[in-house]
Amino acid sequence: MAAVAARYQELRDLDVNIISVSVDSQFTHKVWDEQELSKMVEGGIPWKMASDGAGHVGKVYGVYDEDAGVEMRGRFLIDPDGVIQAMEVMTPPVGRNIDEAIRQIKAFQLVRETGGKEATPAGWTPGGQTLKPGPDLVGNVWKVWKPAK
Repeated sequence: MAAVAARYQELRDLDVNIISVSVDSQFTHKVWDEQELSKMVEGGIPWKMASDGAGHVGKVYGVYDEDAGVEMRGRFLIDPDGVIQAMEVMTPPVGRNIDEAIRQIKAFQLVRETGGKEATPAGWTPGGQTLKPGPDLVGNVWKVWKPAK
């Protein structure tokens, strides 16, 4: 959360809306933000955290652990049409990578802007080579793209 908050303006500049949801109460969110998160990033979390006490949202997204009564940590990239384009679910001991999330957002935005006329290969970074999907590319990817080592 703090890593996302530290890059919040960059995400907003990409037209990204942040929504965070957990089974914790709004009071727990407030204390967590005031006592910990605000010490990690100036001003704390710049968006409201939603409480999903009964796990309804977590169940829909497949991250609610009914036995433990908690939601696993997940990141979902949802396009402007409401379609999940990517998801990452991790157990608590392993943190997510905000740089990778931003890279993926930029990749999805480029593909959307081009109407699917460009695709981003593995390891693509903004400004990097894209692929032009179509019959001519089938069986010929090796001629135009090599994975980064």
